[in-house]
Amino acid sequence: MVTRKTTPTAKTAKPAPTRRVAAKKAAVAAPKPPVKAMPAVASTVVEAVKVKHKLVRDSFTIPKSEYAVLDELKQRAMHLTRPTKKGELLRAGIVALGAMSDAAFLAALGKVPSLKTGRPKHLKAPASKPAAKKA
Repeated sequence: MVTRKTTPTAKTAKPAPTRRVAAKKAAVAAPKPPVKAMPAVASTVVEAVKVKHKLVRDSFTIPKSEYAVLDELKQRAMHLTRPTKKGELLRAGIVALGAMSDAAFLAALGKVPSLKTGRPKHLKAPASKPAAKKA
């Protein structure tokens, strides 16, 4: 039996690989433009964005009247096209308190009544009846 060699047709023929080595060498040899130094202010802003702060979760007791003020402030921020969460409002208040002078800080603290620490007590469920004594 004689086997014939078949020649590839146009559909099955693969194109010859082209060499791009010269183009790559030319691209590597091209000098790069000098990098301009950014001002120190811009670099600190970029670093501040990249720094992740460790978050602390905490709970506290707040009177209903002050809690209602938080809701009013949220609505006020929404009307100013800046939707805000309660946590953001509290953090903004902390920043404002930190920027105050000592006299203004003490005046602000004087306007806030002290609260008993701990969780508020809720109505207790009726106590279950003690088990009957066996005679």
